[in-house]
Amino acid sequence: MKNSIITIDGYSSCGKSTLAKQLAKKLGYAYIDSGAMYRAITLFFLRHHIDYTDHRQVVDALTDITIEFHPNEVSHQSEIYLNGENVEYLIRDMIIADKVSEVAAIKEVRDFAVAQQRLMGKKKGIVMDGRDIGTTVFPNAQLKIFMTADSAVRVERRFKELYEKNPNITIEEVKNNLEMRDYIDSNREISPLRKADDAVVLDNTNLSMEQQLKFAENLLKEKIGAV
Repeated sequence: MKNSIITIDGYSSCGKSTLAKQLAKKLGYAYIDSGAMYRAITLFFLRHHIDYTDHRQVVDALTDITIEFHPNEVSHQSEIYLNGENVEYLIRDMIIADKVSEVAAIKEVRDFAVAQQRLMGKKKGIVMDGRDIGTTVFPNAQLKIFMTADSAVRVERRFKELYEKNPNITIEEVKNNLEMRDYIDSNREISPLRKADDAVVLDNTNLSMEQQLKFAENLLKEKIGAV
């Protein structure tokens, strides 16, 4: 089915984007990284010294933000553009990770991002990952997956990813950051992280990328007859 919507929600560093990209490529769907949208907004706020505790500053700043996804001609992966600038790699810095959950908890920011995400889903044929995609953005999605993994495993994965870019980072910093993000994501007032009632849990603590893809492929066959 070329018109389905697949949502993948879950905790930080569970491999949501990896699985989402795998499925999008296999199905010929568009991949949308909703977390990248919140990171791009956070980058804009930091660059322009926006006090995100100030309602008026936030509302005004959002009117100056345009977010788009364009395929990389070499990797054929979707990359995020903030006001025409490719910021795919800039938004992965630790300084963004430290602030993104706070920014993403702001009602006006979530309303802005959710509106954009729903527009992207109008054509369907998408795989979108995030925190509230199956519960808030696309509650009627044809397939919903909720990913989780042991916290120690998630910390180790995230540390390896960040260490390649910043050898000075410590595993303790990564652990504290993930714990903070988990708490904020799960306890925010607007669209907290939770499993949709009809989502299937995928715990990939002990799964390889190939094994988790196989798990998802079986779900696709069962739910929408794809693959």
